[in-house]
Amino acid sequence: MLRIHFTGVDLARVRMAGRPDALWETILSFHRLRDRRDARFFGEWRTETRSRLNGETRMLGMLIPGRGYFPDFLTPVEGQYGWDVALDALRGIRPERMRRELTLLGAGSAAGAGPGAGAGASMAPRLREFMDGGTKHLPRLLGELRAYHRAAVEPYWTHIQAQIEAERAARGRALLDGGADELLASLPPMLRWRAPVLECDYPVDRDVRLRGRGLLLQPSFFCRRTAVTLHDPELPPVLVYPAASHLASAPTGGEAARTVHVEEQRQRTLGKLVGHTRSVVLRAIGDGATTSELARRAGVSLASASQHACVMREAGLVTTLRHGNAVLHTVTPLGAALLKGGAVAS
Repeated sequence: MLRIHFTGVDLARVRMAGRPDALWETILSFHRLRDRRDARFFGEWRTETRSRLNGETRMLGMLIPGRGYFPDFLTPVEGQYGWDVALDALRGIRPERMRRELTLLGAGSAAGAGPGAGAGASMAPRLREFMDGGTKHLPRLLGELRAYHRAAVEPYWTHIQAQIEAERAARGRALLDGGADELLASLPPMLRWRAPVLECDYPVDRDVRLRGRGLLLQPSFFCRRTAVTLHDPELPPVLVYPAASHLASAPTGGEAARTVHVEEQRQRTLGKLVGHTRSVVLRAIGDGATTSELARRAGVSLASASQHACVMREAGLVTTLRHGNAVLHTVTPLGAALLKGGAVAS
């Protein structure tokens, strides 16, 4: 059982991640690749991913055992800002931290994370070589991560983003309706809010005390059955949990590819109506975005994002509200209907 202890300050500092975390999705998908369970959800995805994997993944297999502890440095907080930022953070990992976490992995168990199955005697020489080399093996690790991400995660990224956006919308509604208490109570069934403690089914018994630091809730497409947190209690607290939107029926593999294809067709049709860039900007607003977030999501300049939002606001597709020192753009029912290709809800 995992128990996360909140104070009043922690409740005020609960927040939802703004997007999928590139490294968490990559690492957790590596677990799914080797897991024979959930064939209904991941069977086609496994087949397609294996067919695209040309390079080796031995280093990933050494650092990410089938169950139990894997090093915290593989999932830096910067992963929430995108793939390139995440890899830059990995490049800057301190040698002493790497050695400390690899020692935990090599020990075969880590308090609060369960047995490190896979870090046994057969892997000890390679792990020792990795440890003794300091950061000189990082380029190879980054290369394996990049190749694996391109094969296993990148082709489905649009679908993953859609699932996380749906999860954010659901949790955002709970937060608006009942505050942080309602948000925590609305999380998927494996997470149980019994104020002031959030309980979670977990392989081992562990208590996490937030101590006023708050908690980042990171929904994940490839996380299954139980939530995951970092081993080091001094790192910024994060709870990675399965996105509720795909717990019951998640199109993956071929279904995910077909979903992406339909979305691409819809995007082209919308582009013919309002122009390609504005269709991208409208879709990038999602469940709400500031101008800077919109520019980043759509891949346009800040000035361009502001101009496109202004035009769509005048057309009744977007509403803009001031949010502190920034402005928050949201899609109107007319804009949502345009995105979905349907009628406006009455």
